[in-house]
Amino acid sequence: MRGILNFFRDFGRIFKALSKDLDMYVEKDPDRFSNFFYRYKIYPIAYIIYVLSKILHSMDIHPAAYIEPGVVIDHGFGVVIGETASVGSGTLIYHGVTLGAKTVTTGKRHPIVGKNVMIGAGAKVLGHIYIGDESVIGANSVVLMDVPPKSLAVGVPAKIKKTNCPSSNYYDLNNTINSDFVI
Repeated sequence: MRGILNFFRDFGRIFKALSKDLDMYVEKDPDRFSNFFYRYKIYPIAYIIYVLSKILHSMDIHPAAYIEPGVVIDHGFGVVIGETASVGSGTLIYHGVTLGAKTVTTGKRHPIVGKNVMIGAGAKVLGHIYIGDESVIGANSVVLMDVPPKSLAVGVPAKIKKTNCPSSNYYDLNNTINSDFVI
């Protein structure tokens, strides 16, 4: 009986820990606040938070960029996300990633990243292109064209190397090396 009570008490602690993790994430993610003020057209506050965040976190995420909840920017140093970019939930972005424009124009000029995408360290995704759901962009790749859902794109310029391979195959935390990622 005591074991069952301990089980439920420890199970409840998991949710308390998750709640604390979420609170810390919101507290330490000023870019969400910047976007909030930008959406309500309180531009001075949005840009002040944006500049301070850029200095403190070494990331440049424009306050107008649309980032769904549940996006993880792992070791965010050097990440750049442009003004008209959008990133779907469940996406994992590593350090040094740029979601930028190819040319200086008005209107939509940055990429649209689908849900559950993994973008490797140092990758550059440039222009008004679409990265399909559950795709993988290899480290240091330069993506200049649309990437279909569940595809692997690598290289400079990036080429589609595999299709029908969901991103969840590439970040199995139980394996130290995932041989599917080796091309």
